[in-house]
Amino acid sequence: MMELICGDCLKHLDEVQSKYSDRDIILVSDVPFNIGYGYATYKDRLPQDEYLRMLQVVFDRGVPFVIIHYPESLYAIASFLNKTPTRVCSWVYNSNTGRQHRDVAFFDVKPNFGQVSQPYKNLNDKRIIKRIKEGKTCKLYDWWNVNQVKNVSKEKTAHPCQMPLEVMKNIVGVLPKGSLIVDPFMGSGTTGVACKELGYDFVGIEIDESYFKIAEGRMKDGTG
Repeated sequence: MMELICGDCLKHLDEVQSKYSDRDIILVSDVPFNIGYGYATYKDRLPQDEYLRMLQVVFDRGVPFVIIHYPESLYAIASFLNKTPTRVCSWVYNSNTGRQHRDVAFFDVKPNFGQVSQPYKNLNDKRIIKRIKEGKTCKLYDWWNVNQVKNVSKEKTAHPCQMPLEVMKNIVGVLPKGSLIVDPFMGSGTTGVACKELGYDFVGIEIDESYFKIAEGRMKDGTG
């Protein structure tokens, strides 16, 4: 099941939560960073208190949620919501900026890293060498080296801050099976593509019509 909504999540989340009240909803989003990104519709430079209150309205609704952000901002959000993450992972990338990673914080849900596999990293261990020869892989670690989409990936769309599909598949893939994933800031739809590939039901909300159309096309085509 894939449902896409073009509109303001502040206006639509209540109806989504009411419509799917019988489902185990998990909110998952690469939220606006509030650092002045050039989005076409949304103003990404709110006063800090207004920004935190906006995120509180979005995420403080009695269901588990996952937020992707820079570490300092995640601390501020967690403090404002009076919430402690159950787990935090790091997405690390090479860039020409001073910031080389973002964190992924899971709130009120325990990710199962055994649901996503990856190649072994410690290749000098004789036991690991044997397992690799046997075709085995290991469960996902909490440190993900994945290039950004911007300037380095064929995934790139017109969205100024598109998430890599691999990162979103890691996030969605460790969540409980059968969950309904809701992305209130859907952007170009990478969360939805990950859900479609992994077999999770998805609801995405996007305020900008041009980004919504990109997401709609990616859902329809099944492309990363």
